[in-house]
Amino acid sequence: MKTPFAINPNIDRAALALQFRTAGRVEIRDFISPADASALRAHLLARDDWTLVLRAASGVYELPRNRFSELTDAQKAELDTLVIQAAREGFQYRYESIRVPDEAHLRTRSSALLDGFVKFMNSSPVLECIGEIMGVAAPHFADGQATSYSPGHFLTRHDDDIEGKHRLAAYVMGLQPDWKPEWGGLLMFHGEDGNIDGAFTPAMGSLRLFRVPAAHSVSYVNPMAPTSRLSVTGWFRSKYP
Repeated sequence: MKTPFAINPNIDRAALALQFRTAGRVEIRDFISPADASALRAHLLARDDWTLVLRAASGVYELPRNRFSELTDAQKAELDTLVIQAAREGFQYRYESIRVPDEAHLRTRSSALLDGFVKFMNSSPVLECIGEIMGVAAPHFADGQATSYSPGHFLTRHDDDIEGKHRLAAYVMGLQPDWKPEWGGLLMFHGEDGNIDGAFTPAMGSLRLFRVPAAHSVSYVNPMAPTSRLSVTGWFRSKYP
Protein backbone atom coordinates (compact mmCIF):
# COMPACT_ATOMS: atom_id res chain seq x y z
CA MET A 1 0.00 0.00 0.00
CA LYS A 2 1.07 3.59 -0.61
CA THR A 3 1.54 5.44 2.67
CA PRO A 4 -0.38 8.74 2.98
CA PHE A 5 2.00 10.14 5.61
CA ALA A 6 4.67 12.81 5.16
CA ILE A 7 7.16 14.55 7.45
CA ASN A 8 6.36 18.12 8.44
CA PRO A 9 8.70 20.17 6.20
CA ASN A 10 8.99 22.90 8.84
CA ILE A 11 10.85 20.74 11.37
CA ASP A 12 14.03 22.49 12.57
CA ARG A 13 16.40 19.53 12.36
CA ALA A 14 19.48 21.48 13.48
CA ALA A 15 17.79 22.68 16.68
CA LEU A 16 16.43 19.20 17.39
CA ALA A 17 19.86 17.65 16.81
CA LEU A 18 21.39 20.05 19.34
CA GLN A 19 18.71 19.23 21.89
CA PHE A 20 19.10 15.49 21.32
CA ARG A 21 22.88 15.71 21.66
CA THR A 22 22.48 17.55 24.98
CA ALA A 23 19.60 15.64 26.59
CA GLY A 24 19.42 12.33 24.73
CA ARG A 25 15.74 12.91 24.02
CA VAL A 26 13.61 15.29 22.03
CA GLU A 27 10.00 16.12 21.21
CA ILE A 28 9.20 16.72 17.54
CA ARG A 29 5.89 18.56 17.52
CA ASP A 30 3.57 17.97 14.56
CA PHE A 31 5.88 15.37 13.04
CA ILE A 32 2.98 14.50 10.75
CA SER A 33 0.07 16.72 9.77
CA PRO A 34 -2.89 17.14 12.16
CA ALA A 35 -5.16 15.54 9.56
CA ASP A 36 -2.92 12.47 9.26
CA ALA A 37 -2.65 12.15 13.04
CA SER A 38 -6.43 12.37 13.39
CA ALA A 39 -6.94 9.75 10.68
CA LEU A 40 -4.52 7.36 12.40
CA ARG A 41 -6.22 7.92 15.75
CA ALA A 42 -9.66 7.24 14.24
CA HIS A 43 -8.31 4.07 12.66
CA LEU A 44 -7.03 2.78 16.00
CA LEU A 45 -10.26 3.64 17.80
CA ALA A 46 -12.16 1.57 15.24
CA ARG A 47 -9.95 -1.49 15.61
CA ASP A 48 -11.33 -4.40 17.64
CA ASP A 49 -8.20 -6.60 17.63
CA TRP A 50 -6.50 -5.10 20.68
CA THR A 51 -4.67 -7.48 23.01
CA LEU A 52 -3.97 -6.93 26.70
CA VAL A 53 -0.30 -7.61 27.44
CA LEU A 54 1.33 -8.04 30.84
CA ARG A 55 4.15 -9.96 32.46
CA ALA A 56 3.71 -13.23 34.29
CA ALA A 57 6.10 -15.62 36.03
CA SER A 58 6.43 -17.66 32.85
CA GLY A 59 6.92 -14.64 30.53
CA VAL A 60 4.62 -12.36 28.56
CA TYR A 61 0.90 -12.98 29.01
CA GLU A 62 -1.52 -11.89 26.27
CA LEU A 63 -5.30 -11.72 26.41
CA PRO A 64 -7.42 -10.46 23.48
CA ARG A 65 -9.84 -7.68 24.42
CA ASN A 66 -12.91 -9.84 23.76
CA ARG A 67 -11.53 -12.59 26.01
CA PHE A 68 -10.78 -10.12 28.79
CA SER A 69 -14.37 -8.84 28.67
CA GLU A 70 -15.57 -12.41 29.32
CA LEU A 71 -13.74 -12.63 32.67
CA THR A 72 -15.87 -12.39 35.79
CA ASP A 73 -15.40 -9.47 38.17
CA ALA A 74 -13.71 -11.84 40.60
CA GLN A 75 -11.26 -13.01 37.93
CA LYS A 76 -10.45 -9.45 36.94
CA ALA A 77 -9.87 -8.52 40.59
CA GLU A 78 -7.56 -11.49 41.07
CA LEU A 79 -5.59 -10.59 37.94
CA ASP A 80 -5.34 -6.98 39.10
CA THR A 81 -3.95 -8.07 42.46
CA LEU A 82 -1.31 -10.28 40.85
CA VAL A 83 -0.23 -7.55 38.44
CA ILE A 84 0.08 -4.87 41.12
CA GLN A 85 1.98 -7.18 43.45
CA ALA A 86 4.44 -8.03 40.69
CA ALA A 87 4.90 -4.35 39.86
CA ARG A 88 5.99 -3.62 43.44
CA GLU A 89 8.90 -6.04 43.14
CA GLY A 90 10.23 -5.50 39.62
CA PHE A 91 9.58 -4.86 35.97
CA GLN A 92 5.91 -5.09 35.04
CA TYR A 93 3.48 -3.61 32.55
CA ARG A 94 -0.17 -3.67 31.60
CA TYR A 95 -1.56 -2.10 28.45
CA GLU A 96 -3.22 -3.06 25.16
CA SER A 97 -1.33 -3.54 21.92
CA ILE A 98 -1.75 -4.15 18.20
CA ARG A 99 1.53 -5.35 16.75
CA VAL A 100 2.72 -4.64 13.21
CA PRO A 101 4.78 -7.31 11.41
CA ASP A 102 8.51 -6.65 11.15
CA GLU A 103 8.56 -8.17 7.67
CA ALA A 104 8.32 -5.41 5.05
CA HIS A 105 6.40 -7.54 2.54
CA LEU A 106 3.65 -8.19 5.10
CA ARG A 107 3.27 -4.47 5.85
CA THR A 108 3.21 -3.68 2.13
CA ARG A 109 0.40 -6.14 1.47
CA SER A 110 -1.67 -4.82 4.37
CA SER A 111 -4.29 -2.12 3.79
CA ALA A 112 -4.38 -1.15 7.49
CA LEU A 113 -3.45 2.47 8.17
CA LEU A 114 -1.40 1.40 11.21
CA ASP A 115 0.78 -0.80 9.00
CA GLY A 116 1.06 2.09 6.56
CA PHE A 117 2.34 4.34 9.33
CA VAL A 118 5.05 1.86 10.33
CA LYS A 119 5.96 1.53 6.65
CA PHE A 120 6.29 5.34 6.61
CA MET A 121 8.60 5.20 9.65
CA ASN A 122 10.78 2.82 7.61
CA SER A 123 10.93 5.13 4.60
CA SER A 124 14.22 6.75 3.59
CA PRO A 125 13.04 10.31 4.41
CA VAL A 126 12.13 9.34 7.98
CA LEU A 127 15.20 7.20 8.62
CA GLU A 128 17.48 9.93 7.26
CA CYS A 129 15.68 12.57 9.35
CA ILE A 130 16.05 10.50 12.52
CA GLY A 131 19.73 9.82 11.80
CA GLU A 132 20.32 13.55 11.29
CA ILE A 133 18.65 14.42 14.59
CA MET A 134 20.54 11.68 16.44
CA GLY A 135 23.86 12.57 14.82
CA VAL A 136 24.38 9.05 13.47
CA ALA A 137 24.04 7.18 10.19
CA ALA A 138 20.42 6.61 9.22
CA PRO A 139 18.92 3.68 11.16
CA HIS A 140 18.39 0.55 9.13
CA PHE A 141 14.94 -0.38 10.37
CA ALA A 142 12.02 0.71 12.57
CA ASP A 143 9.50 -1.60 14.20
CA GLY A 144 6.15 -0.52 15.59
CA GLN A 145 3.01 -1.32 17.51
CA ALA A 146 -0.09 0.58 18.56
CA THR A 147 -0.53 0.94 22.32
CA SER A 148 -3.55 1.88 24.39
CA TYR A 149 -3.24 2.75 28.09
CA SER A 150 -6.59 2.80 29.89
CA PRO A 151 -7.14 3.48 33.61
CA GLY A 152 -5.13 0.90 35.55
CA HIS A 153 -2.48 0.52 32.84
CA PHE A 154 1.21 1.35 33.33
CA LEU A 155 4.79 0.46 32.44
CA THR A 156 7.41 0.34 35.19
CA ARG A 157 11.04 1.46 34.95
CA HIS A 158 13.27 -0.17 32.32
CA ASP A 159 15.85 0.96 29.75
CA ASP A 160 14.93 -0.86 26.48
CA ASP A 161 18.49 -2.21 26.13
CA ILE A 162 18.05 -5.84 25.06
CA GLU A 163 20.98 -7.81 23.64
CA GLY A 164 20.56 -8.64 19.96
CA LYS A 165 17.82 -6.07 19.29
CA HIS A 166 20.26 -3.39 18.01
CA ARG A 167 18.09 -0.56 19.31
CA LEU A 168 19.43 2.94 18.72
CA ALA A 169 16.43 4.96 19.89
CA ALA A 170 12.82 4.53 20.95
CA TYR A 171 9.95 6.56 19.58
CA VAL A 172 6.41 7.36 20.72
CA MET A 173 3.97 8.95 18.28
CA GLY A 174 1.29 10.58 20.42
CA LEU A 175 -2.31 10.26 19.26
CA GLN A 176 -4.11 11.65 22.28
CA PRO A 177 -5.48 15.21 22.21
CA ASP A 178 -6.26 17.34 25.27
CA TRP A 179 -4.59 15.04 27.80
CA LYS A 180 -3.99 16.34 31.33
CA PRO A 181 -0.78 15.27 33.13
CA GLU A 182 -2.68 14.56 36.34
CA TRP A 183 -4.44 11.71 34.54
CA GLY A 184 -1.17 9.76 34.40
CA GLY A 185 0.19 8.07 31.30
CA LEU A 186 3.28 10.33 31.26
CA LEU A 187 6.48 9.14 29.60
CA MET A 188 8.89 9.71 32.50
CA PHE A 189 12.69 9.63 32.52
CA HIS A 190 14.43 8.48 35.69
CA GLY A 191 17.60 10.05 37.08
CA GLU A 192 20.34 8.18 38.91
CA ASP A 193 19.40 10.05 42.10
CA GLY A 194 15.92 8.51 42.17
CA ASN A 195 14.17 11.64 40.91
CA ILE A 196 12.38 12.16 37.62
CA ASP A 197 14.64 14.06 35.21
CA GLY A 198 11.82 14.95 32.85
CA ALA A 199 8.53 13.79 31.42
CA PHE A 200 6.35 14.11 28.34
CA THR A 201 2.58 14.50 28.58
CA PRO A 202 0.67 12.67 25.80
CA ALA A 203 0.13 15.02 22.86
CA MET A 204 -1.49 14.70 19.47
CA GLY A 205 0.87 14.31 16.52
CA SER A 206 4.08 14.75 18.53
CA LEU A 207 6.93 12.29 18.07
CA ARG A 208 9.01 11.69 21.19
CA LEU A 209 12.45 10.26 20.45
CA PHE A 210 15.00 9.10 23.03
CA ARG A 211 18.32 7.31 22.99
CA VAL A 212 18.59 3.68 24.12
CA PRO A 213 19.48 2.87 26.85
CA ALA A 214 17.51 5.34 28.97
CA ALA A 215 15.72 4.54 32.21
CA HIS A 216 12.05 5.43 31.73
CA SER A 217 8.49 4.41 32.57
CA VAL A 218 4.88 5.23 31.75
CA SER A 219 3.05 6.43 34.85
CA TYR A 220 -0.12 4.73 36.08
CA VAL A 221 -3.23 5.92 34.26
CA ASN A 222 -5.72 6.75 36.99
CA PRO A 223 -9.53 6.67 36.99
CA MET A 224 -9.78 10.40 36.24
CA ALA A 225 -8.72 9.72 32.63
CA PRO A 226 -11.91 9.81 30.52
CA THR A 227 -10.38 7.89 27.63
CA SER A 228 -7.38 5.74 26.72
CA ARG A 229 -3.92 7.09 25.95
CA LEU A 230 -3.28 6.10 22.32
CA SER A 231 0.09 6.04 20.57
CA VAL A 232 2.26 4.16 18.12
CA THR A 233 5.58 3.11 19.62
CA GLY A 234 8.69 1.30 18.49
CA TRP A 235 12.44 1.42 18.07
CA PHE A 236 14.85 2.56 15.41
CA ARG A 237 17.48 -0.15 14.97
CA SER A 238 20.94 -0.41 13.44
CA LYS A 239 20.23 -3.87 12.00
CA TYR A 240 17.23 -5.74 10.66
CA PRO A 241 16.04 -8.33 13.25
